[in-house]
Amino acid sequence: MELKPIAEQVVVVVGASSGIGRATALAFAHRGAKVVASARGETGLRSLVEEIRSTGGEATYLTADVNDFEQVEAVGAHAEQTYGRVDTWVGLAAVSLYATFEQTTPEEFKRVVDTNLTGAAYNAMVALPHLRRAGGGALILVSSVEARRALPLQAAYAASKHGIKGFVDALRVELLSEGAPVSVTEVMPSGINTPFFNRARTKIGVKPMPIQPVYQPETVAHAILHAAETPTAEIIVGGGGKAFAVTEKIAPRLLDVALTRFGFDGQRSSEPKSEDAPDNLFQTLDNDDRIHGDFSEVALQRSAYTWLATHPRATGAIAATALGAAAALLLTRGGGRGDGGRQSSRESAPRRRRLAR
Repeated sequence: MELKPIAEQVVVVVGASSGIGRATALAFAHRGAKVVASARGETGLRSLVEEIRSTGGEATYLTADVNDFEQVEAVGAHAEQTYGRVDTWVGLAAVSLYATFEQTTPEEFKRVVDTNLTGAAYNAMVALPHLRRAGGGALILVSSVEARRALPLQAAYAASKHGIKGFVDALRVELLSEGAPVSVTEVMPSGINTPFFNRARTKIGVKPMPIQPVYQPETVAHAILHAAETPTAEIIVGGGGKAFAVTEKIAPRLLDVALTRFGFDGQRSSEPKSEDAPDNLFQTLDNDDRIHGDFSEVALQRSAYTWLATHPRATGAIAATALGAAAALLLTRGGGRGDGGRQSSRESAPRRRRLAR
């Protein structure tokens, strides 16, 4: 399967008003793609489109709540009416709740799952017919490293992200079986420094924060752009998240113990926040169109692991160079012993002749 160069694509980004979504939309536009942005709040979308157009890019927007299938359908229709097709669809709208499971109400749990999981499914349902009509393309859904392993205080969020992995894996195999020219990628970020934590509902007494190591949103945007041009099943963004997933696979009980020690305090900032503070679980908070959150002081600008994962040719070259260096070192060391070895061979030649006789 071959995907178009980004400069030739029409890209839909759902959840684009701030954070990872905004960084992703700007990155696509910077590379020459036509961008269709969507989110619940109009203020962030309008400023995003103005920013893209101010630098010569092409963009349009339509507000939509991913809990409403018809609104998601309208985004696809708007993209096709405006630019004629859809080549890549990125779905990353999400909400969260920081509370123990026993503190979580039925309505809160349902809302998180509906927005994150069912909303992602609605994105896929709408995107696939558009991608097929375009002759192929990329469906990219952003979940979380919590699709691999849940954190305490995020039962509903982790459940929704595990669900994304389940339906994406099934969908990918179905499309492969029929030879459909659609790439399906799940992007799983580690802790990312976005305004997400300012907007989340919290019952832990403080504003939540991502467990370190924390990465800047542009790291995720780069991974998404890679998946838009290169068919990829999944990408974990951030070496910390990869280590988390690997530990879960090989030593899950050890990770249980570790999370009881740092999984709670590691998600608590020092900023008080009451349970009654405004949040975006059931309503739109349309007053923050930033890309970065409040943790830039500890956030890493890039991830070496993710760079290597999205640059396989470079990774191969690095591996080949390392192997070559190792071979040269062995030969050099062997050469140091070689004179002695050849001398030994010369000294033993008469003995070999005698044995031959």
